[in-house]
Amino acid sequence: MAEYDTSRTSRRTVLLAAALTASCGAPTGRGATAAPPPGCVLTVEAGEGPYYLDLDKVRSDITEGRAGVAFRLDLTLVRASDGCRPLADAAVDVWHADAAGDYSTAKATFLRGTQVTDAAGRCTFTTIVPGWYAGLAPHIHFKVRPDSGKGVTSQFFFPEPILRQVYARHPYSRRPAPAHPNERDGRYRETGSTMTLAPTAESAGYRAAYTVGVA
Repeated sequence: MAEYDTSRTSRRTVLLAAALTASCGAPTGRGATAAPPPGCVLTVEAGEGPYYLDLDKVRSDITEGRAGVAFRLDLTLVRASDGCRPLADAAVDVWHADAAGDYSTAKATFLRGTQVTDAAGRCTFTTIVPGWYAGLAPHIHFKVRPDSGKGVTSQFFFPEPILRQVYARHPYSRRPAPAHPNERDGRYRETGSTMTLAPTAESAGYRAAYTVGVA
C-alpha cells in the first residue's frame, strides 16, 4: 500500500460533536440564544486522502464479503451551529482499508458505501474493523454531504487495546501488526483523541456510535 498523501490533508477547522445526541439539546428559557451547547467541540478536519471515490453506492452493509472482525458504526448528524438539531437527508460516505490494508480502487467497491440520514439525523454502516497500512493509525474515512451548507470530511480511529486484540485474530494475523498501531502516526498524536471511537463488544465483533456536528 502506497504512503498516504499528507499534502492533501486539510487543516481547516470544522465543528464536530464528540458527545451523544442527548447532550446536544437546544438552549431553553426566555432570551436563550442558539449558541452551540458544550457537547459540540472544535477539531481539525482531515483530508479525504487519495482513495476517495464518488460512487454514490447507497447501502448500509459495505463488506461485500470481505473477511474481518465485524463492526457496526451508528452515526448521528447534527447542526452544531443551530443548537445541535438533527441533520436529515444528508449523504454520508464511508470508506476504509480491508484486513490486509488494501482499499478498493478502479471497478472494485468493497468497504465503500453511502447512506442518507433519516429525520433524526441517523444512519448505520455494517463493515469490518479496518486493517493497518503504511505508517498510519488504522482509520475509517467519512464525508458528510448535506443538501445545503458546508459538509465535513474526517476520519475515525480505534483504541489501541482493541486494535491489538483484533490484529491477533484471523485474517489480520496473516501479517505481523505494529506494536503501537496508533502512536506511530503523528497525525493521530495531534488530533486522534477527538475522533477515536469507543467500541463495545457485540456478538463476535464491535459496535460504536458517534455524533457528528456540522457547522
